[in-house]
Amino acid sequence: MSEPLPNPDLPPLRDVIARHGLSASKALGQNFLFDEQLLARIAAIPGKLRDRPVLEVGPGPGGLTRALLRAGARVTAIEMDRRCLPALAELSEAFPGQLTVIEGDALKVDIRALFDEPFAIVANLPYNVGTALFTGWLSGETWPPAWSSLTLMFQQEVAQRIVAEAGSDAYGRLAVLAQWRSQAKLAMKVHRSAFTPPPKVMSAIIHVVPGEAPEGVSMRMLERVTEAAFGQRRKMLRQSLKGLPGALDALAALGIDEQRRAETLSVDEFVAIAGVLTR
Repeated sequence: MSEPLPNPDLPPLRDVIARHGLSASKALGQNFLFDEQLLARIAAIPGKLRDRPVLEVGPGPGGLTRALLRAGARVTAIEMDRRCLPALAELSEAFPGQLTVIEGDALKVDIRALFDEPFAIVANLPYNVGTALFTGWLSGETWPPAWSSLTLMFQQEVAQRIVAEAGSDAYGRLAVLAQWRSQAKLAMKVHRSAFTPPPKVMSAIIHVVPGEAPEGVSMRMLERVTEAAFGQRRKMLRQSLKGLPGALDALAALGIDEQRRAETLSVDEFVAIAGVLTR
């Protein structure tokens, strides 16, 4: 019979923040979540985390970190706001051997060097760097990636762009990037009132699991195709893609009407175009 999960008696998050004199930094894109039931639901989205390595970016005072640790995860947290480090150190003491805190900028840390096995990424991402981190984790020619899943909080508008279907206003490069070799779903919506301070916009949590990568398709080529196509999304493909060598010939070879616009092409059609150009 397995040992029970650790559940030390911790003070309320509001008390921790008050004791350490913490306030959400607008410059760092911070908004704190205090609802521990909500945080536990977020930590449950990736599935069982007991003894699994998890990367958390921007833990702040450690609200989501608590939920992950209580789920039994081995958490590596990257935090650049040194004001939050004492509160995280207290969590590390409460959950011996489960939490490693790295002070630094997640955009500059070599995350793969931190883990020697597949790891889940679970984070309430700072609004100002969330999209950059997300696209970085989805990019690269090597696939499958080092991470086993992404469970990430975004502004709802960004979340909708990630899971958008062709033909919708939200559909664009982010949807193609997230869906061409992964399965992305909107796992939960989070009302703005759940945060302190409340942001001006609603939030949502995206869950992404890597899938099979189509053979013979360069990630860089797909980025070039979508960059050109959606860079002039209201123009026909014959106009938006004419600057990309071979693109119009690829459309003809695939039987794709060059009078169509970017938002009407499915993810599979973009992949097919990039495949022809890669070869």
